[in-house]
Amino acid sequence: MREAALLLSPCVLLVCLLLSCSQAARQGQDIRCGACRALVDEMEWAISQVDPKKMIQTGSFRINPDGSQSIREVPLARSEGNLLELMENVCERMADYGEHTDPSTNRKSYIRIKSRSGEAMDLSEAALDSRATSSLKFACETIVEQNEDEIIEFFSHEMDNVKDKLCSKRTDLCDHALKMPHDEL
Repeated sequence: MREAALLLSPCVLLVCLLLSCSQAARQGQDIRCGACRALVDEMEWAISQVDPKKMIQTGSFRINPDGSQSIREVPLARSEGNLLELMENVCERMADYGEHTDPSTNRKSYIRIKSRSGEAMDLSEAALDSRATSSLKFACETIVEQNEDEIIEFFSHEMDNVKDKLCSKRTDLCDHALKMPHDEL
């Protein structure tokens, strides 16, 4: 009986260790996915705040041999310069998000806890945790640093379902997000 307990103990320990590693990996994935989806929301909102009539000239200001210039006008909101500027500050707004745990799957998602317009919000579904917020901000900064070109590519043109396309299909940060409703982070 004692020998069986000694054999069982390392097996139980190994199973517990594997479960703990699996849960930590899932939490890391949830944070990265949540940061990507929050980043997309914040970028889309910031772009929508720029006057759509404002244009900027891009291209070469050199004169071609035929006397023409290769200049084109693009909306300021979706210009590379504006997108780079937005990406410098977007991760600061991760402090406006709280953590929500789905009771059925135990997966974490991140929801906005501070209104952009100043109106009251229902915070009953969100946990306010400074560690989660700082982890979300760090994950956002990492995503921006590692995927700068992809972010510019996706936001330089207006398109649908940027969250799914950028966060799930292009960067593989959210394998489970295709099952999430589009308004949830």
